[in-house]
Amino acid sequence: MTTSIRRWAVATTAVVGLTVTGCGIDDPSAGGDGSGASGEEEDGPIQIGISLPLTGDFSEPGKGVQRGYEAWAAYVNENGGLLDRQVELTILDDQSNADRVASDYEKLINQDGVDLVFGPFSTRLVVPAAQVALDYGFLFVEPAGAAEEVFTQGFTNLFYAAPAVAEDHYNYLADYIEAMPEGERPETAAFAAMDDPFAQGTAYGLKARLEEMGVETVVDEVYPPNTTDFSSIAAKIASSDADIVVGGSQYQDAVNLIISLQQLDYQPDMAAFSTAPTNPEFAAAIGDQTEGIMAPTGFTPEATYETTQEFVEYFTEENGSEPNEDEANAWTTGQVVAAAVEGVGCADPSPECQQQLIDWLRDNEVQTVVGPLTWDAEGRPQGAHLVQQYVDGEIQIVLPEEAAEADLIFPKPEW
Repeated sequence: MTTSIRRWAVATTAVVGLTVTGCGIDDPSAGGDGSGASGEEEDGPIQIGISLPLTGDFSEPGKGVQRGYEAWAAYVNENGGLLDRQVELTILDDQSNADRVASDYEKLINQDGVDLVFGPFSTRLVVPAAQVALDYGFLFVEPAGAAEEVFTQGFTNLFYAAPAVAEDHYNYLADYIEAMPEGERPETAAFAAMDDPFAQGTAYGLKARLEEMGVETVVDEVYPPNTTDFSSIAAKIASSDADIVVGGSQYQDAVNLIISLQQLDYQPDMAAFSTAPTNPEFAAAIGDQTEGIMAPTGFTPEATYETTQEFVEYFTEENGSEPNEDEANAWTTGQVVAAAVEGVGCADPSPECQQQLIDWLRDNEVQTVVGPLTWDAEGRPQGAHLVQQYVDGEIQIVLPEEAAEADLIFPKPEW
């Protein structure tokens, strides 16, 4: 069954199947008694609990996710709310700490009595958060846990709100390289990845494909998330003179690595870094030497999906800049949860309502700003990422060919 959710899944009529409970849930195995609360809370706001890395290693993308969530909530409230009720976000700072994120979701569900939860940023934080949500029987839609380990934990409540998992992010680039004439194809590759499941997943998904086609791995470095000095890793890459460099990165680590490579005058034919190039501050951070740098992305403001342009216009007006991928995936998370709420007609913490929301998403397609989404039994989205590249100073879609805004540049100009 497919469902197109009109106007961002904002309700135009009230369909309330279950009432909202006004207290926390004491028994994780039960998830609450589902008996409802007093009538005066039935028309109160829908409380949504979220923990995000607003400080620590993942604070830059974490703040982007926060902006996306807050813009989505403001838009929904301006357009009638969900089930004719306003939505309210409670956002806690998990400080990029896995133990903290678990305790945050415990608090949000068990003490604050939220009706729904949205996921955090980063696979490292998604896994412990999803476990808490599962313990309490909560639907768990998340914007940034794309590594394979997210989908092998037995989370029957989890849905990733993006087009593709980490290992598949560079599939279009791998296809492009494989189709190149053998004499032009890169022969050697250097990899540097943060010790993070998502970052490594994006890099090593491409690594596996390149090695299958005979590209030799000459550098393979993994670094801790708090690494700031990349001089030794950059020296190994520069010494290898690898044809292609791939960074399994978040934001600041990619910036620091690229600056270190620039200082050594290493000039690869291809350079690909996950996440960072889509950040609006990226170009200034590396000295505007962006030409030819690539990155996978699940979102572009130029997409023609049903709701994308309205999202871009609203977000830009609210924030003064176009949304990036983190902000779009956060908005998508809101769209996915809203679609389930609309489809089922409930938004409360009872196990009956939460299971209905989960079941609804298993059986339906949701139209979002990153395209139509469906999921397998483990919560993997069944789509693919685009590949972007800086061309003439602007980051543009270059792969696949049918979605391209510009031709892929190869070899990459010197930085």
